[in-house]
Amino acid sequence: MDCLLDTNILLRALDRHHQQYRTVRRAIIVLRRQGHGLFLTSQNLIEFWAVATRPVDSNGLGMSIRWTLAQVLMMKRLFQLLPETAGILGEWERLVTDQQVSGKKVHDARLVAVMTLYRITHILTFNMRDFTRYPGITAIHPRDASVVPTP
Repeated sequence: MDCLLDTNILLRALDRHHQQYRTVRRAIIVLRRQGHGLFLTSQNLIEFWAVATRPVDSNGLGMSIRWTLAQVLMMKRLFQLLPETAGILGEWERLVTDQQVSGKKVHDARLVAVMTLYRITHILTFNMRDFTRYPGITAIHPRDASVVPTP
């Protein structure tokens, strides 16, 4: 099974002070040991950069550009980055129209568009509800990674 990592997973995996740090790290290790493919999109990296470099008093991590770049390069080595294709925009337009998506949820729809084009059916996320509207997409909470069927 192939699994996209949501941006909230990446942020928790690199913030050693976050209460969910160990849960996320354990989930990634379990999925990898079970042979599941773990994937990212350019959107994940852009969102990660935005939060990592945003000041702490603005709900960010307050990290430097240098630290953030190092983390992005590491993630690109550890996980497979899905290439951007021309079809993503069209699939996203279809999803936001069919599912009546508005506001901040349009970002999740773009992740689903990428998943759909690459036939990825699972996403590791803390935001389970954000993906329930999409048929064929299964959201996995990190605490449940050990019960995901092996490929």
